[in-house]
Amino acid sequence: MTNTISLAQQVFNIEIEALKNVQSLLDNCFKNAVDLILNSNGRVIICGMGKSGHIANKIAATMASTGTPAFFMHPGEAYHGDLGMVLPNDVFIAISNSGETEEVIRLIPFIKENGNRLIAITSNASSTLAVNADCHMSIKVPREACALNLAPSSSTTATLVVGDALAIALMKKKEFKEEHFARFHPGGSLGKKLLDTVEKYVSEIVFVSPSSNILDLVLCFSRSKGGVVVVGDKNKVLGICTEGDLRRSVLFLLEGEGKDITVEKLMSKDPITVASNCKCSDADNLMRKRKINSLIVMKDGIAIGIYSNLNS
Repeated sequence: MTNTISLAQQVFNIEIEALKNVQSLLDNCFKNAVDLILNSNGRVIICGMGKSGHIANKIAATMASTGTPAFFMHPGEAYHGDLGMVLPNDVFIAISNSGETEEVIRLIPFIKENGNRLIAITSNASSTLAVNADCHMSIKVPREACALNLAPSSSTTATLVVGDALAIALMKKKEFKEEHFARFHPGGSLGKKLLDTVEKYVSEIVFVSPSSNILDLVLCFSRSKGGVVVVGDKNKVLGICTEGDLRRSVLFLLEGEGKDITVEKLMSKDPITVASNCKCSDADNLMRKRKINSLIVMKDGIAIGIYSNLNS
């Protein structure tokens, strides 16, 4: 019996080869397709049947979330009324491996009469769909990964990558930035990182006096949820003690040298702070850059909390 892992590796190799082949076929048609969409005042409508339809749906979703208004239209539904959603300045992307899918090519007369521009994605440059398109991009692959060379696999992977390439090229051309991405992804961790400010995620500050001893510091850390203890008070931040400082203080205690050591001697002066309206993404970048895990959050000159990797 053929080894299961070997089968999986064979599929990977076949599909990698397919992608390399499609990459080698990239030409000015790709650039023309990007320019055609950029120069349009309409939306991008993507259609395909069967597996091509599933891929078309994903490409439309990727474009829509990266700054290019797009939606999927099922060719069958299009032919039974959904063509009413198509505006003359919309761009059609039609996907068909053979380029002869009946449900897709029968939309061509309407597309032409309505004044829409048509981008075809097929494996056959001589197909009906390709020759009637304003731009044609090839997804011709040496073979499908299916053992019977029948089930769409390599070809659908190639189509997906061509779609991603289109979406990302458009994204770059439009100078689509993080703040734009955030507007379309307000939910989940993406939205939080890109839209929310640190004030929403602070943990309570545990303060300690600079004259406190090591035992006091240990007790303060037992109450800290942000991984640090702030030296001073909310109106005057003198320094910060990290878990690294805590470990050093415990060593002093174990060695019998900690009785006379105060927090002031252990603390790091001039701790890094951020304003309460600082975006989480900016705060995270700052922590990575400075190689720290926590920031003191300030509002109107008062320390209001700790923003940390632990509570972000």
